[in-house]
Amino acid sequence: MPIDFTLTPEQKAMQAAARQFAQEVLKPLVRAADAEPDPQKGFQMMKPVYEIAYQHGLVTGGFPREYGGAGMSNLDLQIAFEEICAVDCGFAFILGVNALALFPVLAYGTEEQKKRFITEACNDPTHSYLCGYAASEPAGVPGGTANFDHPSPQGGIRTTADLVNGEYVINGRKFWPSSSAGWDMKGADMNSVVVRTDRTKGGREGLSVLMVPRGTPGVRYEPCIDKMGMRINQNCDIVFENARVPAENALAIGNGELVINNGFTFTGPVVGIAAVGVARAAYEYVLQWCKTYTAGGTDPIIYHQNVGYMLGDIAMRIEAARYLSWKSAHYLDLYGFDGAQGLSAMTKVFCSEICTQVVYDCMRVMGQNSYDRAAHPLDKLMRDMLGFPIFDGGNMGMQRRKLWGLMAGEKFDPRAYAACDRVHFGKENEGIGVVTTRPEALSEPAAAGR
Repeated sequence: MPIDFTLTPEQKAMQAAARQFAQEVLKPLVRAADAEPDPQKGFQMMKPVYEIAYQHGLVTGGFPREYGGAGMSNLDLQIAFEEICAVDCGFAFILGVNALALFPVLAYGTEEQKKRFITEACNDPTHSYLCGYAASEPAGVPGGTANFDHPSPQGGIRTTADLVNGEYVINGRKFWPSSSAGWDMKGADMNSVVVRTDRTKGGREGLSVLMVPRGTPGVRYEPCIDKMGMRINQNCDIVFENARVPAENALAIGNGELVINNGFTFTGPVVGIAAVGVARAAYEYVLQWCKTYTAGGTDPIIYHQNVGYMLGDIAMRIEAARYLSWKSAHYLDLYGFDGAQGLSAMTKVFCSEICTQVVYDCMRVMGQNSYDRAAHPLDKLMRDMLGFPIFDGGNMGMQRRKLWGLMAGEKFDPRAYAACDRVHFGKENEGIGVVTTRPEALSEPAAAGR
Protein backbone atom coordinates (compact mmCIF):
# COMPACT_ATOMS: atom_id res chain seq x y z
CA MET A 1 0.00 0.00 0.00
CA PRO A 2 1.69 3.25 -1.10
CA ILE A 3 0.21 5.44 1.67
CA ASP A 4 2.97 6.11 4.20
CA PHE A 5 3.24 8.92 6.72
CA THR A 6 6.77 7.99 7.81
CA LEU A 7 9.28 10.80 7.35
CA THR A 8 12.44 9.95 5.45
CA PRO A 9 15.83 10.40 7.17
CA GLU A 10 16.33 13.55 5.09
CA GLN A 11 12.95 14.95 6.15
CA LYS A 12 13.70 14.19 9.80
CA ALA A 13 17.01 16.02 9.51
CA MET A 14 15.30 18.98 7.88
CA GLN A 15 12.64 19.00 10.62
CA ALA A 16 15.32 18.97 13.31
CA ALA A 17 17.21 21.83 11.64
CA ALA A 18 14.05 23.92 11.30
CA ARG A 19 13.13 23.23 14.92
CA GLN A 20 16.60 24.24 16.10
CA PHE A 21 16.42 27.47 14.09
CA ALA A 22 12.94 28.26 15.43
CA GLN A 23 13.82 27.58 19.05
CA GLU A 24 17.33 29.00 19.21
CA VAL A 25 17.34 31.86 16.67
CA LEU A 26 13.72 32.97 16.26
CA LYS A 27 12.14 32.41 19.67
CA PRO A 28 14.43 34.71 21.72
CA LEU A 29 13.29 37.76 19.67
CA VAL A 30 9.61 37.01 19.16
CA ARG A 31 8.11 38.31 22.41
CA ALA A 32 9.78 41.73 22.16
CA ALA A 33 9.00 42.12 18.45
CA ASP A 34 5.35 41.16 18.98
CA ALA A 35 5.05 43.66 21.85
CA GLU A 36 6.64 46.53 19.89
CA PRO A 37 3.95 49.26 19.48
CA ASP A 38 5.32 50.31 16.08
CA PRO A 39 4.59 47.41 13.70
CA GLN A 40 7.33 48.49 11.28
CA LYS A 41 9.91 48.38 14.09
CA GLY A 42 8.70 44.93 15.06
CA PHE A 43 9.11 43.83 11.45
CA GLN A 44 12.61 45.35 11.25
CA MET A 45 13.64 43.52 14.43
CA MET A 46 13.26 40.30 12.47
CA LYS A 47 15.72 41.24 9.72
CA PRO A 48 18.77 39.53 11.33
CA VAL A 49 16.70 36.37 11.86
CA TYR A 50 15.45 36.55 8.27
CA GLU A 51 19.01 36.77 6.97
CA ILE A 52 19.93 33.61 8.87
CA ALA A 53 16.81 31.89 7.53
CA TYR A 54 17.82 32.94 4.00
CA GLN A 55 21.26 31.38 4.45
CA HIS A 56 19.64 28.16 5.67
CA GLY A 57 17.48 27.96 2.55
CA LEU A 58 14.20 28.62 4.37
CA VAL A 59 13.40 31.58 2.09
CA THR A 60 14.33 30.10 -1.28
CA GLY A 61 14.08 26.35 -0.64
CA GLY A 62 10.96 25.86 -2.75
CA PHE A 63 12.39 27.41 -5.92
CA PRO A 64 13.88 25.20 -8.69
CA ARG A 65 17.57 24.39 -8.48
CA GLU A 66 18.32 25.85 -11.92
CA TYR A 67 17.52 29.32 -10.59
CA GLY A 68 19.37 28.96 -7.28
CA GLY A 69 16.73 27.36 -5.06
CA ALA A 70 16.92 24.02 -3.28
CA GLY A 71 14.07 22.39 -5.23
CA MET A 72 12.23 21.31 -2.09
CA SER A 73 8.80 19.77 -2.53
CA ASN A 74 5.67 21.36 -1.09
CA LEU A 75 5.46 18.46 1.35
CA ASP A 76 9.04 19.05 2.53
CA LEU A 77 8.28 22.72 3.08
CA GLN A 78 5.30 21.73 5.24
CA ILE A 79 7.54 19.85 7.63
CA ALA A 80 9.88 22.81 8.11
CA PHE A 81 7.09 25.38 8.18
CA GLU A 82 5.24 23.73 11.06
CA GLU A 83 8.30 24.07 13.29
CA ILE A 84 8.62 27.79 12.58
CA CYS A 85 4.89 28.45 12.99
CA ALA A 86 4.92 26.73 16.37
CA VAL A 87 7.14 29.64 17.47
CA ASP A 88 5.74 32.51 15.37
CA CYS A 89 3.48 32.26 12.33
CA GLY A 90 3.93 35.95 11.46
CA PHE A 91 7.62 35.42 10.80
CA ALA A 92 6.86 32.25 8.86
CA PHE A 93 4.63 34.25 6.51
CA ILE A 94 7.48 36.70 5.86
CA LEU A 95 9.37 33.69 4.52
CA GLY A 96 6.41 32.28 2.62
CA VAL A 97 5.32 35.47 0.86
CA ASN A 98 8.43 35.39 -1.33
CA ALA A 99 7.23 32.14 -2.88
CA LEU A 100 3.66 33.44 -3.15
CA ALA A 101 4.82 36.60 -4.91
CA LEU A 102 7.10 34.80 -7.34
CA PHE A 103 4.90 31.82 -8.17
CA PRO A 104 3.16 33.78 -11.01
CA VAL A 105 6.58 33.99 -12.65
CA LEU A 106 7.05 30.22 -12.36
CA ALA A 107 3.52 29.49 -13.57
CA TYR A 108 3.12 32.11 -16.32
CA GLY A 109 6.50 33.71 -16.97
CA THR A 110 8.76 33.22 -19.95
CA GLU A 111 12.09 31.51 -19.44
CA GLU A 112 13.76 34.92 -19.60
CA GLN A 113 11.45 36.23 -16.86
CA LYS A 114 12.11 33.18 -14.68
CA LYS A 115 15.86 33.57 -15.01
CA ARG A 116 15.67 37.29 -14.32
CA PHE A 117 13.29 37.44 -11.36
CA ILE A 118 13.79 34.12 -9.58
CA THR A 119 17.57 33.96 -9.96
CA GLU A 120 17.79 37.43 -8.42
CA ALA A 121 15.60 36.37 -5.49
CA CYS A 122 17.64 33.21 -4.82
CA ASN A 123 21.11 34.76 -5.04
CA ASP A 124 21.01 37.92 -2.95
CA PRO A 125 24.46 38.51 -1.39
CA THR A 126 22.85 40.47 1.48
CA HIS A 127 20.52 37.54 2.31
CA SER A 128 17.71 40.04 2.87
CA TYR A 129 15.79 39.88 -0.43
CA LEU A 130 12.06 40.51 -0.07
CA CYS A 131 9.33 40.08 -2.65
CA GLY A 132 5.87 41.42 -1.80
CA TYR A 133 2.50 40.24 -3.09
CA ALA A 134 -0.18 42.86 -3.77
CA ALA A 135 -3.65 41.68 -4.77
CA SER A 136 -6.14 42.92 -2.14
CA GLU A 137 -7.57 46.43 -2.27
CA PRO A 138 -9.20 48.74 0.30
CA ALA A 139 -12.81 48.34 1.30
CA GLY A 140 -15.29 50.92 0.05
CA VAL A 141 -18.20 51.48 -2.30
CA PRO A 142 -17.14 50.03 -4.66
CA GLY A 143 -14.15 48.35 -3.08
CA GLY A 144 -12.57 45.21 -1.73
CA THR A 145 -11.52 42.22 -3.79
CA ALA A 146 -13.55 39.23 -2.59
CA ASN A 147 -15.33 39.36 -5.98
CA PHE A 148 -12.11 39.82 -7.95
CA ASP A 149 -13.43 37.57 -10.73
CA HIS A 150 -16.69 39.49 -11.19
CA PRO A 151 -17.66 39.37 -14.90
CA SER A 152 -18.47 43.09 -15.00
CA PRO A 153 -15.68 45.69 -15.43
CA GLN A 154 -17.48 47.69 -12.70
CA GLY A 155 -16.63 45.00 -10.12
CA GLY A 156 -13.47 43.50 -8.70
CA ILE A 157 -9.96 44.94 -8.79
CA ARG A 158 -9.77 48.67 -9.50
CA THR A 159 -6.01 49.23 -9.79
CA THR A 160 -5.41 49.82 -13.50
CA ALA A 161 -2.40 49.44 -15.76
CA ASP A 162 -2.53 50.98 -19.25
CA LEU A 163 0.00 50.06 -21.92
CA VAL A 164 1.58 53.27 -23.27
CA ASN A 165 4.66 53.27 -25.53
CA GLY A 166 5.99 49.95 -24.25
CA GLU A 167 5.31 50.68 -20.58
CA TYR A 168 2.43 49.91 -18.23
CA VAL A 169 1.20 52.98 -16.35
CA ILE A 170 -0.25 51.92 -12.98
CA ASN A 171 -2.80 53.86 -10.94
CA GLY A 172 -4.68 52.73 -7.85
CA ARG A 173 -4.21 51.45 -4.32
CA LYS A 174 -3.45 48.10 -2.73
CA PHE A 175 -4.25 47.15 0.85
CA TRP A 176 -2.91 44.35 3.13
CA PRO A 177 0.08 43.24 0.98
CA SER A 178 2.78 41.43 2.98
CA SER A 179 6.38 42.72 2.93
CA SER A 180 5.65 45.15 0.10
CA ALA A 181 7.11 48.23 1.83
CA GLY A 182 10.39 46.47 2.52
CA TRP A 183 12.67 46.70 5.52
CA ASP A 184 12.97 50.48 5.23
CA MET A 185 9.46 51.48 4.00
CA LYS A 186 10.98 52.32 0.60
CA GLY A 187 9.77 49.14 -1.04
CA ALA A 188 10.52 45.45 -1.26
CA ASP A 189 13.12 44.42 -3.82
CA MET A 190 10.22 43.35 -6.04
CA ASN A 191 6.45 43.54 -5.79
CA SER A 192 4.09 41.21 -7.65
CA VAL A 193 0.98 43.31 -8.33
CA VAL A 194 -2.38 42.16 -9.72
CA VAL A 195 -3.83 44.89 -11.95
CA ARG A 196 -6.63 45.47 -14.46
CA THR A 197 -5.00 45.71 -17.88
CA ASP A 198 -8.29 45.79 -19.79
CA ARG A 199 -10.83 48.33 -18.49
CA THR A 200 -13.57 46.94 -20.76
CA LYS A 201 -13.55 43.41 -19.37
CA GLY A 202 -14.43 41.78 -16.08
CA GLY A 203 -12.19 39.98 -13.66
CA ARG A 204 -12.16 36.73 -15.60
CA GLU A 205 -10.54 38.35 -18.62
CA GLY A 206 -9.19 41.77 -17.73
CA LEU A 207 -6.64 41.07 -14.97
CA SER A 208 -2.88 40.56 -15.25
CA VAL A 209 0.26 40.64 -13.09
CA LEU A 210 3.07 43.19 -13.14
CA MET A 211 6.45 42.83 -11.46
CA VAL A 212 7.24 46.23 -9.93
CA PRO A 213 10.86 46.68 -8.79
CA ARG A 214 12.03 48.73 -5.82
CA GLY A 215 12.65 52.36 -6.66
CA THR A 216 9.92 52.62 -9.31
CA PRO A 217 8.82 56.30 -9.42
CA GLY A 218 5.17 56.93 -8.59
CA VAL A 219 4.92 54.23 -5.89
CA ARG A 220 4.18 55.34 -2.32
CA TYR A 221 3.95 53.24 0.86
CA GLU A 222 1.59 54.19 3.66
CA PRO A 223 2.26 53.45 7.38
CA CYS A 224 1.95 49.82 8.45
CA ILE A 225 -1.39 48.45 9.60
CA ASP A 226 -1.45 48.01 13.37
CA LYS A 227 -2.82 44.46 13.58
CA MET A 228 -4.26 42.42 16.42
CA GLY A 229 -2.06 39.40 15.74
CA MET A 230 0.73 38.18 13.43
CA ARG A 231 2.31 41.53 14.26
CA ILE A 232 5.76 40.55 13.02
CA ASN A 233 4.38 40.28 9.48
CA GLN A 234 4.31 43.66 7.72
CA ASN A 235 1.12 44.86 5.99
CA CYS A 236 0.50 48.32 4.55
CA ASP A 237 -1.11 50.43 1.83
CA ILE A 238 0.59 50.89 -1.54
CA VAL A 239 -0.41 53.86 -3.69
CA PHE A 240 0.37 53.93 -7.42
CA GLU A 241 0.31 57.33 -9.14
CA ASN A 242 1.32 56.99 -12.79
CA ALA A 243 3.96 54.42 -11.86
CA ARG A 244 5.62 52.99 -14.95
CA VAL A 245 7.11 49.53 -15.51
CA PRO A 246 8.34 48.06 -18.81
CA ALA A 247 6.02 45.76 -20.74
CA GLU A 248 8.46 42.88 -20.31
CA ASN A 249 7.58 42.90 -16.59
CA ALA A 250 4.02 41.79 -17.37
CA LEU A 251 2.83 38.20 -17.20
CA ALA A 252 -0.40 36.20 -17.02
CA ILE A 253 -2.07 38.76 -19.31
CA GLY A 254 -5.83 38.24 -19.02
CA ASN A 255 -5.28 35.44 -16.50
CA GLY A 256 -4.81 37.47 -13.34
CA GLU A 257 -7.88 35.91 -11.72
CA LEU A 258 -6.30 32.48 -12.09
CA VAL A 259 -3.12 33.85 -10.53
CA ILE A 260 -5.16 34.88 -7.48
CA ASN A 261 -6.91 31.53 -7.22
CA ASN A 262 -3.69 29.65 -7.85
CA GLY A 263 -1.98 31.78 -5.22
CA PHE A 264 -4.55 30.71 -2.68
CA THR A 265 -4.03 27.14 -3.83
CA PHE A 266 -0.34 27.44 -2.95
CA THR A 267 -1.08 29.06 0.41
CA GLY A 268 -3.92 26.72 1.41
CA PRO A 269 -1.67 23.96 2.76
CA VAL A 270 0.76 26.59 4.08
CA VAL A 271 -1.95 28.24 6.18
CA GLY A 272 -3.18 24.79 7.13
CA ILE A 273 0.18 23.72 8.56
CA ALA A 274 0.64 27.16 10.14
CA ALA A 275 -2.62 26.58 12.00
CA VAL A 276 -1.31 23.18 13.04
CA GLY A 277 1.86 24.81 14.38
CA VAL A 278 -0.07 27.34 16.45
CA ALA A 279 -2.52 24.72 17.72
CA ARG A 280 0.38 22.42 18.57
CA ALA A 281 2.13 25.14 20.54
CA ALA A 282 -1.02 25.76 22.61
CA TYR A 283 -1.64 22.04 23.15
CA GLU A 284 1.91 21.16 24.19
CA TYR A 285 2.11 24.08 26.61
CA VAL A 286 -1.23 23.33 28.27
CA LEU A 287 -0.58 19.58 28.37
CA GLN A 288 2.58 20.20 30.39
CA TRP A 289 0.72 22.70 32.59
CA CYS A 290 -1.93 20.08 33.36
CA LYS A 291 0.73 17.63 34.53
CA THR A 292 1.89 19.95 37.31
CA TYR A 293 -1.00 22.31 38.17
CA THR A 294 -3.40 21.08 40.86
CA ALA A 295 -5.98 23.91 40.90
CA GLY A 296 -5.99 23.65 44.68
CA GLY A 297 -6.57 19.91 44.70
CA THR A 298 -4.19 17.18 45.73
CA ASP A 299 -3.39 15.91 42.23
CA PRO A 300 -2.48 17.55 38.90
CA ILE A 301 -5.54 18.29 36.83
CA ILE A 302 -4.44 15.86 34.09
CA TYR A 303 -6.00 13.17 36.30
CA HIS A 304 -9.45 14.75 36.06
CA GLN A 305 -11.57 13.01 33.44
CA ASN A 306 -12.90 16.20 31.87
CA VAL A 307 -9.40 17.56 31.33
CA GLY A 308 -8.19 14.27 29.90
CA TYR A 309 -11.07 14.01 27.48
CA MET A 310 -10.65 17.60 26.26
CA LEU A 311 -6.94 17.15 25.71
CA GLY A 312 -7.66 13.95 23.79
CA ASP A 313 -10.08 15.79 21.50
CA ILE A 314 -7.51 18.55 21.00
CA ALA A 315 -4.81 16.04 20.02
CA MET A 316 -7.15 14.32 17.55
CA ARG A 317 -8.03 17.59 15.82
CA ILE A 318 -4.39 18.55 15.43
CA GLU A 319 -3.49 15.19 13.90
CA ALA A 320 -6.38 15.38 11.42
CA ALA A 321 -5.40 18.92 10.42
CA ARG A 322 -1.77 17.95 9.92
CA TYR A 323 -2.58 15.04 7.64
CA LEU A 324 -4.99 17.09 5.54
CA SER A 325 -2.25 19.72 5.16
CA TRP A 326 0.22 17.06 4.08
CA LYS A 327 -2.22 15.61 1.56
CA SER A 328 -2.97 18.97 -0.05
CA ALA A 329 0.77 19.67 -0.28
CA HIS A 330 1.17 16.22 -1.86
CA TYR A 331 -1.56 17.17 -4.36
CA LEU A 332 0.38 20.31 -5.28
CA ASP A 333 3.49 18.23 -5.87
CA LEU A 334 1.51 15.77 -8.01
CA TYR A 335 -0.70 18.07 -10.07
CA GLY A 336 0.38 21.68 -9.57
CA PHE A 337 -1.95 24.62 -9.02
CA ASP A 338 -4.60 23.52 -11.50
CA GLY A 339 -5.25 20.14 -9.88
CA ALA A 340 -5.05 21.03 -6.18
CA GLN A 341 -7.51 23.95 -5.96
CA GLY A 342 -10.34 22.18 -4.14
CA LEU A 343 -8.29 20.24 -1.63
CA SER A 344 -6.25 23.34 -0.88
CA ALA A 345 -9.44 25.29 -0.08
CA MET A 346 -10.64 22.46 2.17
CA THR A 347 -7.32 22.51 4.01
CA LYS A 348 -7.29 26.24 4.58
CA VAL A 349 -10.87 26.32 5.87
CA PHE A 350 -10.76 23.15 7.97
CA CYS A 351 -7.37 23.70 9.60
CA SER A 352 -7.88 27.37 10.39
CA GLU A 353 -11.25 26.70 12.02
CA ILE A 354 -9.91 23.66 13.88
CA CYS A 355 -7.07 25.82 15.21
CA THR A 356 -9.60 28.35 16.48
CA GLN A 357 -11.36 25.65 18.47
CA VAL A 358 -8.11 24.10 19.73
CA VAL A 359 -6.60 27.29 21.13
CA TYR A 360 -9.88 28.24 22.79
CA ASP A 361 -10.25 24.77 24.29
CA CYS A 362 -6.69 24.96 25.60
CA MET A 363 -7.63 28.20 27.34
CA ARG A 364 -10.74 26.53 28.79
CA VAL A 365 -8.60 23.71 30.20
CA MET A 366 -6.08 26.14 31.66
CA GLY A 367 -8.72 28.48 33.00
CA GLN A 368 -8.23 32.09 34.03
CA ASN A 369 -4.46 31.70 34.20
CA SER A 370 -4.40 31.52 30.40
CA TYR A 371 -5.41 35.21 30.42
CA ASP A 372 -2.09 36.21 32.00
CA ARG A 373 -0.15 37.41 28.96
CA ALA A 374 3.07 38.05 30.90
CA ALA A 375 3.34 34.53 32.28
CA HIS A 376 1.80 32.41 29.51
CA PRO A 377 1.72 32.34 25.66
CA LEU A 378 -2.01 31.76 25.13
CA ASP A 379 -2.73 35.46 24.58
CA LYS A 380 -0.40 35.66 21.58
CA LEU A 381 -1.49 32.30 20.19
CA MET A 382 -5.13 33.39 20.37
CA ARG A 383 -4.41 36.72 18.65
CA ASP A 384 -2.43 35.04 15.89
CA MET A 385 -4.98 32.27 15.45
CA LEU A 386 -7.89 34.65 14.93
CA GLY A 387 -6.38 35.78 11.64
CA PHE A 388 -6.34 32.35 10.00
CA PRO A 389 -10.07 32.08 9.14
CA ILE A 390 -10.36 35.66 7.85
CA PHE A 391 -7.18 36.31 5.88
CA ASP A 392 -5.78 34.66 2.74
CA GLY A 393 -9.04 34.78 0.85
CA GLY A 394 -11.27 34.44 3.90
CA ASN A 395 -13.08 31.23 4.74
CA MET A 396 -16.43 32.96 4.25
CA GLY A 397 -15.14 34.68 1.13
CA MET A 398 -12.92 33.31 -1.61
CA GLN A 399 -12.02 29.94 -0.12
CA ARG A 400 -15.49 28.43 0.26
CA ARG A 401 -16.55 30.09 -3.00
CA LYS A 402 -13.64 28.46 -4.84
CA LEU A 403 -14.63 25.04 -3.54
CA TRP A 404 -18.28 25.76 -4.41
CA GLY A 405 -17.34 26.75 -7.97
CA LEU A 406 -15.38 23.55 -8.38
CA MET A 407 -18.19 21.32 -7.05
CA ALA A 408 -20.77 23.04 -9.25
CA GLY A 409 -18.85 22.06 -12.39
CA GLU A 410 -20.37 19.32 -14.53
CA LYS A 411 -17.15 17.29 -14.56
CA PHE A 412 -16.54 17.35 -10.80
CA ASP A 413 -16.02 13.87 -9.34
CA PRO A 414 -16.76 13.76 -5.59
CA ARG A 415 -14.70 10.60 -5.25
CA ALA A 416 -11.57 12.00 -6.85
CA TYR A 417 -9.87 13.09 -3.64
CA ALA A 418 -10.20 9.66 -2.03
CA ALA A 419 -8.59 8.19 -5.14
CA CYS A 420 -5.94 10.95 -5.21
CA ASP A 421 -6.96 11.83 -8.78
CA ARG A 422 -6.37 15.19 -10.43
CA VAL A 423 -9.28 17.64 -10.07
CA HIS A 424 -9.16 20.30 -12.80
CA PHE A 425 -9.96 23.93 -11.97
CA GLY A 426 -10.25 26.42 -14.84
CA LYS A 427 -11.97 29.59 -15.92
CA GLU A 428 -15.26 27.72 -16.12
CA ASN A 429 -15.10 27.33 -12.33
CA GLU A 430 -14.50 31.05 -11.73
CA GLY A 431 -17.08 33.66 -10.87
CA ILE A 432 -19.69 31.62 -9.03
CA GLY A 433 -21.63 33.71 -6.54
CA VAL A 434 -20.29 37.08 -7.68
CA VAL A 435 -23.59 38.10 -9.31
CA THR A 436 -26.32 38.38 -6.69
CA THR A 437 -30.00 39.30 -6.76
CA ARG A 438 -30.82 42.44 -4.79
CA PRO A 439 -34.26 42.62 -3.13
CA GLU A 440 -35.20 45.66 -5.19
CA ALA A 441 -34.32 43.81 -8.40
CA LEU A 442 -36.93 41.18 -7.62
CA SER A 443 -39.68 43.78 -7.82
CA GLU A 444 -38.51 45.34 -11.08
CA PRO A 445 -40.47 43.01 -13.46
CA ALA A 446 -43.66 43.60 -11.44
CA ALA A 447 -43.05 47.31 -11.47
CA ALA A 448 -42.53 47.22 -15.23
CA GLY A 449 -45.83 45.33 -15.65
CA ARG A 450 -47.71 48.06 -13.81
